[in-house]
Parts: sequence; structure tokens; C-alpha cells
Amino acid sequence: MIQQDLFAATTTQRTTGMPDIVRIIAEHSARPRYTFMVLDLIARVARANGQAGPLVREGEALVPIREWLAATIAPSGARHHQRRATADRVRATLEGRGELPGDPSEANRLVDAEVNVRVRETGMTAISRAVSELVKAGLITRHYQGFFVDHENRGAQRHAVYTVTEAVRAALQPSIATSENRRQPYIRGAHGQPQAAAARASG
Repeated sequence: MIQQDLFAATTTQRTTGMPDIVRIIAEHSARPRYTFMVLDLIARVARANGQAGPLVREGEALVPIREWLAATIAPSGARHHQRRATADRVRATLEGRGELPGDPSEANRLVDAEVNVRVRETGMTAISRAVSELVKAGLITRHYQGFFVDHENRGAQRHAVYTVTEAVRAALQPSIATSENRRQPYIRGAHGQPQAAAARASG
């Protein structure tokens, strides 16, 4: 079963190259550099049909693509001072509740575990926001497939699948050959430029 995205772009963006992608993201995103990283990662793991997800293989594990994106980008987004500030808040909260262990090592492990949970949740939210911006910009499409009875997130009984447009894939990964609805074969001209066989014959 497939559920389509409610944030789909209302107009089609014409994308011809990297400058267009950068411009479009800047017009639609509050964090263009972060959003571009998300788009680039999605394009890298996309299959031949442009679809990425719902799961990404990481070693022997299969991880939902949104979680994989959050974990992959986290090292670049989690600044040391931000993590330290989060750890201080977590420690203060645990102390206020009387839940902080007396043993320093055990206390540090508990604080680190809670910080990791918060960083993961923040990252997942940021990924969802960036993907929604990319969808509205017309650079990718998104739908949901697969239903799971048990899931750690309330109501999350489906996983997202992102589809990168052919023009975006070609711009981000120039080695990808794009198809054309054309019957005439191409041949190389004097300067290596593709020319239609009919044009060469007429010359």
C-alpha cells in the first residue's frame, strides 16, 4: 500500500544543472547547506530508478532511510559545544528528579545514553523538515509504503521512500546516463559533441 505525499510541489521546477539545484534549495530552505547534504545523500543511495528507501543497508543491518540520514549527518551537525550543553541539561534534569546514579561512571553512561537519544530525535526532525523542503521545491518526491504493527514511534506504521528526479541525479552525479525518448541515434561530431545522424548526413 502506498500513501502519497501531502507536501508535493504544486509547480514543476525546471532543473538543468548544479547552479539550478543550489538556487532552488536556497529559495525553499531555511538551512540550504544542510538540505543540500540531505539531497546529495539521498541521490547517492538511490537505486537505478531514482528511489531511495524505505530501508538502507548499513553493514548487516537494514535501517529506515530517515534514521540512516540522521545518523550519517549527525557527526557534521553535532558540534562539541552543543553536545556539551545538552549533556549539562540532561544531567541537571536527572539530578532534579533524583535519578542520577551516585557512581560517576554510571552517571556518565546514563547521561551519554540520554544525549544520544535527544540528538537522534533532533536529527530525525531536521531530516523530515529538509525532505519536506525538497519535496516542495520539486527536487524529490516522497511516498510511504509498508505497514508495521509494532514501531517505536507512535503512529509510524509506514516508512518513507524518496525518489530523486532524473535531472537532479544527472546534475549531482554526472556519470549517470540519462535516457531520452529519441529514435535517431547519436554520433560524435568533430569536437566530441553529440550530433544526430540525420544532421550529419545533411552536412
